[in-house]
Amino acid sequence: MATALPGFDAPAVGFEAPYEMLEACHERVQRSLDLLGRLVDYIADKGHDAQTRSAAADVLRYFDLAAPLHHQDEEQHVFPLLLAQGDAPLRAIVQRLQADHRQMETRWAVVREALLRWREPACQEPVPADIRTAIAQFRSVYAGHIEAEEGLVFPAARAAMSEATQAAMGAEMQARRRA
Repeated sequence: MATALPGFDAPAVGFEAPYEMLEACHERVQRSLDLLGRLVDYIADKGHDAQTRSAAADVLRYFDLAAPLHHQDEEQHVFPLLLAQGDAPLRAIVQRLQADHRQMETRWAVVREALLRWREPACQEPVPADIRTAIAQFRSVYAGHIEAEEGLVFPAARAAMSEATQAAMGAEMQARRRA
């Protein structure tokens, strides 16, 4: 279940292209969200097994480790520039994206607790309606968030940022992941 995801063989993007790296992270977010959705359906249909435990661990790993770094990249490098230099509508979008990050953290805490249980070998609990709703909401927040970033925010920030600043941004992103 966890390894049957399309797109994992896509060419890698390096930190020398930070906006392409951010977009590649979005692809990984989407794959993890898709896996989460399939996990819920699988548990509802077949219950828990080694595949569900593995999938739960994969989703936990991504949203516990990679997603917070991605949000930090945006909060430190992309959003401040547009809040300082963008027009009023763009600043409003950035402020919404910042609020999305807080909402994602809150929703993740609920989803995470379920995944921690599902990862355990003895778990046989079904997916309760409130967890199904929390997962749907978590996935939904990300959908609109990614669309706004890739459609408006990233292009505007990239256009406002010099090549040297983008290079420094990429280097800082890479260093953060090595820490």
